[in-house]
Amino acid sequence: MRVPRRSASRFVLVPAAAGSLLLGCLGAAPAGALSSSRSPSPAPSAAGQPAGVGESVARAAARGIAFGTCPAVERMPRSVECGTVEVPLDYAHPDGERISLTVSRIAATGAPAKAGGKRTERQGALLFNPGGPGGSGMYFPLLGAYPEWKKLAAAYDFVGWAPRGVGRSAPLSCQDPQEYAKAPDTSPVEPDEAYKRARLTRAEAYAKGCATRSGAKLRHYTSLNNARDLEVLRAALGEPSLNFMGASYGTYLGGLYATLFPGHVRRMVLDSAVDPRPEQIWYRNNLDQSFAFERRWKDFTDWVARHDDAYHLGTSGTAVRAAYDKVRARLALRPAGGTVGPAQLQAAFLKAAYYDDYWVSRAEVLSRLVVDKDEKPLLKLAAPPSAAAAKEDENGTAVYTAVECNDAAWPTDFATWDRDNTQLASVAPFETWDNAWMNLPCASWPAPRRRPLDIGVRPGVLPPVLILAAERDAATPFEGALELRRRLSGAALVTERGAGTHGIAGGANACVNAAVDTYLLTGRVPGNGTLDCAPHKEPEPAKTADRPEEGRARTALRER
Repeated sequence: MRVPRRSASRFVLVPAAAGSLLLGCLGAAPAGALSSSRSPSPAPSAAGQPAGVGESVARAAARGIAFGTCPAVERMPRSVECGTVEVPLDYAHPDGERISLTVSRIAATGAPAKAGGKRTERQGALLFNPGGPGGSGMYFPLLGAYPEWKKLAAAYDFVGWAPRGVGRSAPLSCQDPQEYAKAPDTSPVEPDEAYKRARLTRAEAYAKGCATRSGAKLRHYTSLNNARDLEVLRAALGEPSLNFMGASYGTYLGGLYATLFPGHVRRMVLDSAVDPRPEQIWYRNNLDQSFAFERRWKDFTDWVARHDDAYHLGTSGTAVRAAYDKVRARLALRPAGGTVGPAQLQAAFLKAAYYDDYWVSRAEVLSRLVVDKDEKPLLKLAAPPSAAAAKEDENGTAVYTAVECNDAAWPTDFATWDRDNTQLASVAPFETWDNAWMNLPCASWPAPRRRPLDIGVRPGVLPPVLILAAERDAATPFEGALELRRRLSGAALVTERGAGTHGIAGGANACVNAAVDTYLLTGRVPGNGTLDCAPHKEPEPAKTADRPEEGRARTALRER
């Protein structure tokens, strides 16, 4: 899931899920949640693809991709090549308007596995999607330089791309970036009726802005088209079959591709799985994600409490959470530096609920705020973005909103949102309302809604797929991995037990990394289709507020 820079959650890594968790907590399913939604258009079946898909694939295979020096705007080293691939805006009209998707690549190194040994045989291109929707994978080729990825970089070309709408790939925008980045914002945990009305007005204006800026094109930014674009990209690369790694929302993209084009899958790693059930996409998934964030926020604050000798915020998680709430209330009255209010604080600390390699820095910042009354570390973390970063953030949010709103039916009556999120916030206040505001434009979305494709393949149709999951992941709760495995017959599941970092490939767990390497290099999955890995070591306290964020390959994976 891409880390949001404002207070909101996405299905991003660098891109949510568990119905049973929410229902067990609230006591009843939000059965009426979709009752007031507009009727969605049916999604095509795997056998009923638009005719333009086959034509576009054949055209791309004939043309290929002319790779060359990357444009300066991509900020890539000379070792990375860039190119573009054309896809139709609308696959029902392949000879109509076409858009270009940007692509990046570093060729397989072929490095010997051991000194003096044979050079590794190339196995094709490995394509990566970091999630979102709205995340760019253009940086992916750079990961081959990290130790966790070197074996794979020897065997595979590392290929990244910016999906439609992202970056220079027919970019979407819904509002002026400087307006998007305006700060501070209050974002109360218990919003009153006036605040709710203001946020509904803001959401309606945002949806209208998306339509005004994109017109009729807006409806074509969907997960189904992203999967079709991936098939065209495979053909343009000259690959007879697809090697793919998807994280967070990228697992949903991978599941769609496997359902639509099962005969073209060679190897597929799906890391931190979104629950793919059609009824979960996307309204209920976001409710479930908010519930799971509460548990992971407790994990973080309990860890801080266990290290009270370092942070002095209390010896219980309850005390630490109370300290955070007091800071949030203080910033509502007097924003730090005039620009960092509760919403900016929340966005900064939400990262700790995604990734435990942010625990140390966030705990230190909170300690400095509470114990020393020092706001400088917070300002460093949460100050308004630069103009370039604001433009990138606004673009990512626009794509996220367009894809999720287009993909499925959403409640159109705010009373439904109010009921469900008020009930949920009573037990999971940390992220519930911020997540709701992020998605509320879908209530008044101007483009047609679709019925999500029912992901799944029959036994024997798809090669083994490797699914990765952290047991306490909040952004994509564990139940999503179980559901995806059930639907992709023959899939194997690697679970990092007792851990909750979102996105575990190439991370701190050697057991997980070995399973990924073995699968991508040999095609072998764990025996009996399951592997449980012990959790990676918890962070140790250290003074880190004045140095860069921790994390190496994992941080690179999730930052655009």
